[in-house]
Amino acid sequence: MIMKKSSNIFFWLPRVLCIAAILFISMFSLDAFGPGMSIWQQIGAFLIHLIPSFILLALLAVAWKWEYWGGILFLILGIVFTPFIFQHNYRMNHSVWTSLSIILLITFPFILVGILFLIDDYKRKKMHNSGHH
Repeated sequence: MIMKKSSNIFFWLPRVLCIAAILFISMFSLDAFGPGMSIWQQIGAFLIHLIPSFILLALLAVAWKWEYWGGILFLILGIVFTPFIFQHNYRMNHSVWTSLSIILLITFPFILVGILFLIDDYKRKKMHNSGHH
């Protein structure tokens, strides 16, 4: 019973965390709405700003079905984008600490999601190989 509960936590935690992180990233798309553009231009800009969220949702769909590959993809995504996002923010605010805190909010959740998907995959394979279903 304890193993079942523990495996449920590792099943749902990366999925829920990933959805929350995608929603957080999606909030940045709201800056597409503002004065000076027609409603259609604003909607177009909003949809373009949502492209990263759509890509992340596609990765989540992969991870939901294949935890191992999804975990690897999220881990790579978080690690690869970290220096780019850090440099971009450092150029804007010239603060290492602010830039690091932005990394914690934007890329670290996806690194954590990747690790959690890999843990879930490992636990499922271990449970399957030991004969517990």
